[in-house]
Amino acid sequence: MATRLLFLPLLFLVSCTSYQRVHRDAVVIDTHNDVISTVSMRGMNIDNDLAPRTHSDVKRFKQSGIDIQVFSIFSDERFGKDTAFKYANIEIDSLYAITSRNYANGWRMVYNPSDLEAVAREKHFGVMMGLEGGHMIEDNLAHLDSFYKRGVRYMTLTWNNSTSWASSAWDETKGKVAHKGLNDLGKQVVKRMNELGMIVDVSHVGEQTFWDALAVTTKPIIASHSCAHALCPVPRNLKDEQIRAFAKNGGVIHLNFYSGFIDSNYQQRLDGFNQRHQAEMDSLQSLKWVDWEIEEWLARQYPAEAEGLRPPLSLLLDHIDHIVRLAGIDHVGIGSDFDGISSAPQELDDVTDMPQLTRALLKRGYSKQDVKKILGENFIRVFKANSQ
Repeated sequence: MATRLLFLPLLFLVSCTSYQRVHRDAVVIDTHNDVISTVSMRGMNIDNDLAPRTHSDVKRFKQSGIDIQVFSIFSDERFGKDTAFKYANIEIDSLYAITSRNYANGWRMVYNPSDLEAVAREKHFGVMMGLEGGHMIEDNLAHLDSFYKRGVRYMTLTWNNSTSWASSAWDETKGKVAHKGLNDLGKQVVKRMNELGMIVDVSHVGEQTFWDALAVTTKPIIASHSCAHALCPVPRNLKDEQIRAFAKNGGVIHLNFYSGFIDSNYQQRLDGFNQRHQAEMDSLQSLKWVDWEIEEWLARQYPAEAEGLRPPLSLLLDHIDHIVRLAGIDHVGIGSDFDGISSAPQELDDVTDMPQLTRALLKRGYSKQDVKKILGENFIRVFKANSQ
């Protein structure tokens, strides 16, 4: 018995070392993180220790094992009409400044597949940009060109709001648009993205916009942060026929970590939590607290309740399994949406927990090579195809 007890910690150590080695050897790419928008809007400095207020900061990225992070650039017109392009560029300026300040920490801009390969080879931290919402080009193809020149390498055709040229999933579902899908300008946008080498991202878009974009594009597409509708039927998730279409197109679906996109029962649990604490929410709203401040305060006040809202990590893997069954291992990746979400599955508290996903995939039975595809190789293939 004593010999057996001594042997168990050794097995555990070998297991830990194994998944950590796979994570370290893989090129880990997260296609969607909102921390740049988050710190900009909240007046925080990403160079500081921001735990637990955010999922990400410079120190924690270093601990995450992420090799390439695609930072979401997001701006709407809350500051005034026709300001989305302006404020998106301010965020880009901020990301360039952060990268420059952290050059000694290994931060490097990535513009093309050669840059990506060099960053991965030299074990630096690669910085890429994705534009979350076509509204930021303000119906101007010259703005699209400008974003590409500044380093943006994918654009989500819509955010939750529709543009004049593309309908969003939210608006299509709610019947808020007169015309679904892409109009002539929308088709021009997709064609121009193909010409530039900017990846078409269909997260957030309506079904008709999805099919119209797929009919126009000549390059593989991505969903930078979406899950499977069959397992969690919300408008932001992809239906089975859309998932199969990714396989035909050669694209990749990157799984979102948001609890509400993973677990179909999450919203019901959250509603119950909010009802139990409605008086406190009303009081904080009367003090002009914004939603994220209220969410954070309630989570700190009732940590056990807040933790109980989160689904197990296994449900995220169920979405991966579902996509692999329908489209194949070459068409799934990771797009956490950290710092753009209020809840993630258990074991994924922030970016430093990325290795736990590798561990869970190996435990689920995925081979080391399959895990490497999910963690980054599939995105690299699409990036190269769009850059040609």
